[in-house]
Amino acid sequence: MAEARATLRYVRMSPRKTRPVVDLIRGCPVSDALALLRFTPRAAAKVVQKVLLSAVANGQQPGKELGDADSLRVSRAWVDVGPTLKRFQPRAQGRAFAIHKRTSHITIAVTPVEGKVNKKEKG
Repeated sequence: MAEARATLRYVRMSPRKTRPVVDLIRGCPVSDALALLRFTPRAAAKVVQKVLLSAVANGQQPGKELGDADSLRVSRAWVDVGPTLKRFQPRAQGRAFAIHKRTSHITIAVTPVEGKVNKKEKG
């Protein structure tokens, strides 16, 4: 089965905050997924929307040609943990408080929607 994929790596957003947004669109048609992302009030929604549009554009490249956005669905979508930036905040009495700035790798794959097969009824 043909699929088009897009990955955005090293996004400065926590995977814990990004995964609920990706879970919303998994399995949806692309047009519904874009509508969901447009009205989702989370910062990760804009980033995920860009990755989804990139996956659709990758599906329209010569050689792939999976079809337009209306005939595609989000087949797979996941968020992996990227490297963590470690910073330190000074605290009282000479102590240091660790701050972990987490990053994510967002991947979205789209495939064509399978058409329903109409079986002839026996009469």
